[in-house]
Amino acid sequence: MQHSPEFLALVQASKAHVREIDLAGLQALQASGAPFHLVDVREDREWQAGHIPGAQHLGRGVIERDAIGRFPDKGATLVLYCGGGFRSALAADALQKMGYTAVISLDGGWKAWTGAGLPVAHES
Repeated sequence: MQHSPEFLALVQASKAHVREIDLAGLQALQASGAPFHLVDVREDREWQAGHIPGAQHLGRGVIERDAIGRFPDKGATLVLYCGGGFRSALAADALQKMGYTAVISLDGGWKAWTGAGLPVAHES
């Protein structure tokens, strides 16, 4: 997908304030047994087509509105992912502005997960 320079500038500004991990970092977190919420911020149709097993869906379009109801503990670790790591960085930045202190964006997102041939869930 070709992104506009304006969008890319917005993403880069958000990424400057957001902690990111790569796929290996996510797998290490999963293996550690540490509690965290894996949150898919993609659109409904993307979620329904497949998602990372164990993920919860809270789309980018409603995350600011619905996050506190879903994740009332603002200190809980939230790992957000989208298609490639742009929307998740924007969402992570917004959640941090709302007071969440342990938000992480998965760099590479869904593309990295599926590109590595990892399991895909299809339940809604």
